Amino acid sequence: MTIGFTDFINMLFTNPVLAVLVVLILGDIIINGATDAPNAIATTVSTRCMSADAAILMAAVMNFLGLLIMTFITSKVANTIFFMVDFGDDPALALIGVAAGMVAIILWGGVAWYFGIPTSESHALIAGITGAAFGLTGSFDAVNMNEWIKVIYGLVISSVLGFGFGFIVAKTIRVAFRNVHRRTADKVFSFAQIGGAAGVAFMHGAQDGQKFMSIMMLGVTLGATQMAGVTLETLTYPFWLVLICSLTMCFGTGMGGKRIIKKVAMEMVSFEKYEGFAASLAGTVCIGLAVMTGIPVSTTQVSGTAMMGVATAKSIKGLRLDAVLDLVLTWVLTFPGCGLIGYVFAVVAKNLFS
Repeated sequence: MTIGFTDFINMLFTNPVLAVLVVLILGDIIINGATDAPNAIATTVSTRCMSADAAILMAAVMNFLGLLIMTFITSKVANTIFFMVDFGDDPALALIGVAAGMVAIILWGGVAWYFGIPTSESHALIAGITGAAFGLTGSFDAVNMNEWIKVIYGLVISSVLGFGFGFIVAKTIRVAFRNVHRRTADKVFSFAQIGGAAGVAFMHGAQDGQKFMSIMMLGVTLGATQMAGVTLETLTYPFWLVLICSLTMCFGTGMGGKRIIKKVAMEMVSFEKYEGFAASLAGTVCIGLAVMTGIPVSTTQVSGTAMMGVATAKSIKGLRLDAVLDLVLTWVLTFPGCGLIGYVFAVVAKNLFS
């Protein structure tokens, strides 16, 4: 199945619901860039390896490259999201249902950004479309558990591997550099931390960018009424679609971020330069593993738990428990909260348009 850019533009002019959906998805990508992407660079700012403006610019560029490059290596994460839920047999009504899920994500993410809460846009996306699919079909069959179970795997990877690998890397560095002069070590890890942050930002683009790119592809496919013929083997993501999503995430990252940097790095933990590198390396590896296996994970959660692991490697007192609890509470609330909003919007839309 191939849809050209000219076909896409024509569809936008002839299908107003699709046009609205595309605007909503692009809005969600911008919010994701502004709220999630700063987690990749937070520690480089808190340890003064980079200024906030320089770090945000680097993150914007690496987000763009991450989605653009990794999609042509593997699109497994995008495929997981594409086939995760079923919005029913009516393409027109299904488009409205997807739009309801996107509205839920924007409302949830916008409030979180305003209050500086590092919410997970990945969890919001999954919750929003799942709630909307339930609301539209009224059936548990709307969820493809073969794909949704990967969300549970992602939670394990985010929490256990993020924390554990951060802990191990930090401990290893402390042992390996115990006889190195502090000033020399700081110089090494100043550069290393910048590279590590760039790696997390790159993988964030590959992971989170693919999720939203997948939803846009779902909308385009529904707009073309070609859903019946789409399988894992026939699903392809055209270059113009990848480019649009990459540029939008780059823009979103560049326009926001300082609130989240302050919440995640400056309030939750107090890091030395080697610890910032350890957290970045742990995040890069965990997110990269998830991208290559098609498991949707939260960049916010991976970055947060990696920092917790690094802080714990030195002392449990290195953690600010109030900020940690705030972060955990946000994760816990996102699934039911955003899912319920998506459900309500989908039910209202169904009653209005069916």
